[in-house]
Amino acid sequence: MKRLLFLLLLIPVFGFSQYTAIPDENFEQALIDLGYDDLIDGKVLTENINTVDSLKIHSRVIKDLTGIEAFTFLKSLFCSYNQLASLDVSNNTALTYLACEANQLTSLDLSNNTALKWLICKNNKVTSLDVSSNTSLTKLYCSYNELTSLDVSNNPTLSHFFCKNNQLTSLDLSNNPALTFLWCSENQLTNLDLSNNTALTRLYCKDNNFDCEALKAKYNLK
Repeated sequence: MKRLLFLLLLIPVFGFSQYTAIPDENFEQALIDLGYDDLIDGKVLTENINTVDSLKIHSRVIKDLTGIEAFTFLKSLFCSYNQLASLDVSNNTALTYLACEANQLTSLDLSNNTALKWLICKNNKVTSLDVSSNTSLTKLYCSYNELTSLDVSNNPTLSHFFCKNNQLTSLDLSNNPALTFLWCSENQLTNLDLSNNTALTRLYCKDNNFDCEALKAKYNLK
């Protein structure tokens, strides 16, 4: 009787494994190809993914990244060139590198990703982007979206900033002293004050509502 009771007590520990739902078959197939899963059944063992620090799943025709929340140790996520209409990385708080370009994203919530250093979200349909919580951000690539405004005042370490082909009417760079490369062409900017950006060496600003070449000459930029 004591032996039976002992075995029954062990069942909760050894008898059940925790799974994470992966409803998108293309996402699960990518995990299988990477060796984290072995069968298309809509789920993956959580213990197989919760210590993964880098995930490369670009160009896999993925529409739904449900299950990414279980990758709690993830530092780098490459999910570009898929068909994502939404992306929830709120549980991936260790994330430092996120590449999600060329999807169908209209928004991106990065408020929990305070360790983020690189963000590549170009070629989407993002209309609003809040990077105020990403104070360690050094590189931001958000070109070819539908942004009408973008506040980078809380990103003092930003060095490379690509915001080409949006609908920006103003851009305040006064709190970005580390900026070395700026590409803000094809917007609706009427002026650009670069007096605080003494580290800047490259500027691309054509197709705005000011004389780009005159501005470059003013600040002695190429």
